[in-house]
Amino acid sequence: MDAESAAGGRSTKPATAARIYDYYLGGTHHFDADRETAQKVLAVMPTAPLMARANRAFLGRAVRHLAEAGVRQFLDLGSGMPTEGNVHQIAQLVDPGSRVVYVDMDPVAVSESLELLNGDVHATAIQGDMREPEAILTHPQVTKLLDFNAPIALVLCAVLHFVPDDDQAYGLVSRLREPLVPGSYLVISHGASEGGVATVGTAAHPAIQEAYSQRTASSAGGRTYAGVQRFFTGTDLVEPGIVWVPEWRPDPDEHNDFADDPRLSCVWAGIGRLH
Repeated sequence: MDAESAAGGRSTKPATAARIYDYYLGGTHHFDADRETAQKVLAVMPTAPLMARANRAFLGRAVRHLAEAGVRQFLDLGSGMPTEGNVHQIAQLVDPGSRVVYVDMDPVAVSESLELLNGDVHATAIQGDMREPEAILTHPQVTKLLDFNAPIALVLCAVLHFVPDDDQAYGLVSRLREPLVPGSYLVISHGASEGGVATVGTAAHPAIQEAYSQRTASSAGGRTYAGVQRFFTGTDLVEPGIVWVPEWRPDPDEHNDFADDPRLSCVWAGIGRLH
């Protein structure tokens, strides 16, 4: 049963970034408002589903790399609707005892995640807003499942561009990093404000921002390479550094929609090790 059927047919629920992303990925956890907002974005950026798929593929490669490097704890903020290749599934293939906490502000995303995680004592999902880092770090489920005396991978994939205010965005990442011990990791993918974005024309940028700000609780805005790099201050970047999302340790067996021009993915990606 899809999300709309479970809600009793045609839904009046407002759109959320999590369910719009699910729509781009070809999922079923979305409502009328999500599809309408997604279509507005697709009208000016028709490659949005390909961008979402490339970002999701990066998440999988990043988690697999960290799990194989020995990381056994993951805090995934803005985790969205569950789909194939979730963080806990990838990490637990390496070590079944890997612990994962998913955080999203969308109650439907959290509910669907908890249903998927039923019976998994090493993973859970909570409702939370990354703009309120203190509430996340002190949440009983977070402190119960994660050991902050051991390395944790803080995952912020395709979420920080929904915090367009620089002071707020850099401040919240700094606070989220604060309790993490050396050897922890910061995983970020972030919408770009240069590169392939220019191909959709300058008029597209306000149209996309308007679609999100008017119909969801989130505004959207890309950042430059330097702006994304600033989030990694005080970390050692894992090779190949901050690159276009399909360029981060690509899997030769994985389909790449942007093989001819990675800039068209419009997303920066990188991992930093805290020291």
